[in-house]
Amino acid sequence: MDMTKGPSQLKKTDSDELLASLLEDLLQQSRKGSNNLEQLCESHPEIAQELRELWAASQFADVFGRAEPLTPQKFLPESPSPATSLPKYFGDFELLEELGRGGMGVVYKAWQKNLGRMVALKMVLRGGQARPEEMARFQAEAKAIALLEHPNIVPVHEAGVYEDQPYFSMRFVEGQTLSTVLAQGPIKPRDAASLIAKITRAVHHAHERGVLHRDLKPSNVIIDRENHPLVTDFGLAKRIDIPGEITLTQPGAILGTPSYMAPEQVSSSRGVVGPASDVYSLGIILYETLTGRPPFRAASPVDTLLLVLEQDPVRPRLLNPKVDPDLEMICLKCLQKQSDLRYSSAQDLAIDLEAWVRGESTSVRSGSLGSFSNFFSRMLRDTHHAIVLENWGLLWMMHSVMIFFQCVATWYMGRIGISSPWWYILLWGGGLALWGAIFWELRKQGGPVLFVERQVGHIWAAAVISTIGVFFTEIFLGMPVLTLSPILAIIAGTVFFTKAGILSGEFYPPAIALYLTTIPMALWPEYCQLIFGLVSALCFFIPGLKYHKLRLRSRLATNRGEAPGGSSQNNLVTTQSAR
Repeated sequence: MDMTKGPSQLKKTDSDELLASLLEDLLQQSRKGSNNLEQLCESHPEIAQELRELWAASQFADVFGRAEPLTPQKFLPESPSPATSLPKYFGDFELLEELGRGGMGVVYKAWQKNLGRMVALKMVLRGGQARPEEMARFQAEAKAIALLEHPNIVPVHEAGVYEDQPYFSMRFVEGQTLSTVLAQGPIKPRDAASLIAKITRAVHHAHERGVLHRDLKPSNVIIDRENHPLVTDFGLAKRIDIPGEITLTQPGAILGTPSYMAPEQVSSSRGVVGPASDVYSLGIILYETLTGRPPFRAASPVDTLLLVLEQDPVRPRLLNPKVDPDLEMICLKCLQKQSDLRYSSAQDLAIDLEAWVRGESTSVRSGSLGSFSNFFSRMLRDTHHAIVLENWGLLWMMHSVMIFFQCVATWYMGRIGISSPWWYILLWGGGLALWGAIFWELRKQGGPVLFVERQVGHIWAAAVISTIGVFFTEIFLGMPVLTLSPILAIIAGTVFFTKAGILSGEFYPPAIALYLTTIPMALWPEYCQLIFGLVSALCFFIPGLKYHKLRLRSRLATNRGEAPGGSSQNNLVTTQSAR
């Protein structure tokens, strides 16, 4: 919760509430088979563009086969309203000034009469009219903060209910948010590292007590008069130390602020939200302190979420050459798409930041044997793009059959004495081109094609062109047809090697197998095409079968109402942003 918001930000919050209300109406109408989107846009021209984008976001989720109902987190009418005249008495508190408001709560600067102290008083927007889940989340926030005692976390003084209005009071911090500081531009790298190290220690303290923040961002960090950072707004906090705790989050809902969310917060297929998710958000904040901007920000929330899922951040040193290479490595380690590649805990991140500030070596520059073993183990794991392979499993199995019979046909043509290269060019060039068109059309029927899939498609097209080029090379050099057939294994191996770097390290062994296949192909030319067909088909069929089974499991889990462990990005719906 930003405790220093101005009038323009409050106006923005009002428009957010109206957008959420209109979007929920549209979703309810859509379930009944109709909607009046254009009519609403005409009635509210000032938010028409944003409404269309959010509506498109909810429809985007349907394209990816989301099984859960689309239920947005609505920003409901609040109480007291922004128009409430202040000062005003609220029990033992005199409300002096509104400091800020978010999706569920509002914070006031208040004077506590019986103790004679200034506090920050937070209450539910709708007061006694709040929905049960709003009350539960508000109480969960108060309980979460009550567990924490750290000099860099804003503490709770007390909690209670007055006239059916739940509230809790916190220490009032004189200062400004980190977002206000960063509005002036990046800060010095050493100051940034020292600042984030303190915030990270506070977050680690929360993790030790079983509390995830889940909405770490500059506007939720207050810098006091002594330049000390304090983490605030645990409105989206989650307890991780209570087995079987009832979740307050609807299945498939997206919690957080798009530019500061970890991939697993955007899509359950990217992993489980945990301490590493907060580490990712800390890395985003570090990135912004070093460069003056978050690594992922687009024209709309949906586009931003897609960047979070698919794109790698621009290196901080390209935006700010003053950033030290080691500090850049620390930052980028936090921003790994796969949670197990980030720091294992917020404490480990703090240790590296503090070591860098002191001029000592950090773990990201370790040259130990362990780091080399980690390097090789990481080579064989999936990249964050590997999720798209579930869309290709069945197609690759079909491709393996096609490539095998194509190689058998080539071998048979050679055995019966067909020596004209043009028949082989027709078989491989025309056959692969036709199959490629069918293959791509089948893939498009499975849902929207992502950018990385287009990259893989271009690699495959390059392999087809190279294959045809082998036959033309034989013609230009005056060689008998099929003389250069072992080169096909080199081309195929290179395709798999490239896919290993883009999609998954599991493709390195097939790449090596195909490279080695050139040896028996050269030693036994009479069976050259059969050898290549068998090895190539297995290299496609085995991973195809694996990812097809994963897709079937994902669909089964979705039908059972469970969180899919490996499905496409299927929960880009409505972002609950604690702005």
